[in-house]
Amino acid sequence: MRDKFGTGWASAWHATKTLRFVPISGERATRSAWPQYTAHLMSDTPRSELPPTLDPVASARWATWLHERSPWLNEEVARRMEDRLQWIRLQPKLWVDWSPLSGGLDNHVALRARYPQARCHVVETSPERAAHVRQAIQAPWWKRWLRSDALSFEAPAAGTVDMLWANMALHTAHDPQALLQKWHQLLAVDGFLMFSCLGPDTLRELNSVYESMGWPPACHAFTDMHDWGDMLVHAGFAEPVMDMERLTLTYDSPERLLTEFRALGRNLHRHRFAGLRGKAWRKQLEIALLKLAKPEQDGRITLTVEVIYGHALKPLPRLKVTCESTVSLQDMRTLLGQSLSG
Repeated sequence: MRDKFGTGWASAWHATKTLRFVPISGERATRSAWPQYTAHLMSDTPRSELPPTLDPVASARWATWLHERSPWLNEEVARRMEDRLQWIRLQPKLWVDWSPLSGGLDNHVALRARYPQARCHVVETSPERAAHVRQAIQAPWWKRWLRSDALSFEAPAAGTVDMLWANMALHTAHDPQALLQKWHQLLAVDGFLMFSCLGPDTLRELNSVYESMGWPPACHAFTDMHDWGDMLVHAGFAEPVMDMERLTLTYDSPERLLTEFRALGRNLHRHRFAGLRGKAWRKQLEIALLKLAKPEQDGRITLTVEVIYGHALKPLPRLKVTCESTVSLQDMRTLLGQSLSG
């Protein structure tokens, strides 16, 4: 069957929402009350270590891999994340789409339609990917002539961005804290970050199959949303709001599953198989995947994907007064501007 993105993927899926807000007032959170809640952080201690099971070489290679089009799952997650923008009052005048080739080219078009008067900067992870995205989304020359500043493929100046949109990027970053800090630097005061990534329950069934066969893990370990909340605060963000939902993907055959997952990602685990496997191993894998067939899903192979959504603001910088304090030029301009306007 064909999906609504026209990619011809042959899986069926449904979503099970599991919203894990922690209300400030202690009352039960609901989706309609999403803007009123913020996540309690698990600890005040910064997590300085890198993702322990993620191979940085494989991560860098995957970041430059040239997709023909955006993965359908990432487009679906982007659509769900865009729905959350209805709770955001700020209408950005300048926003960044971070790596839209992986994050979703269809969704990029939807975001441009949502903010038609805003300028957009597209930031890609390699020149080749940037050229591909430019060809895919840039308007005809006569439309660009009417408004030449609407779309840019250069990184914006620090402290100028009202919204930074980053769909499905953090979980494959080998140094996610550095990436969060980079996003923080780009944002203006009161600008906001919208991001999504995979959570720790992702592909739990596939990892169980690999473990039962005595194989290395099928994917690297994904970070819990509470740890993302910690890292947001330590990167300088304020009022982080986190929620999570689980998507159930079903497939009619192992062949369909493997074909689809080639477009969705790679195994970035440090201790994944060291070399290529042959046809005999492939046959073993296909037989093992049949263990995931569920009678309640009409005998289809079933996998879980946990999706984490996050939103956070960049607050006015706070100066820690010591015998010797260092302040960036941009933060100093911001503080002076606030003082003069007050």
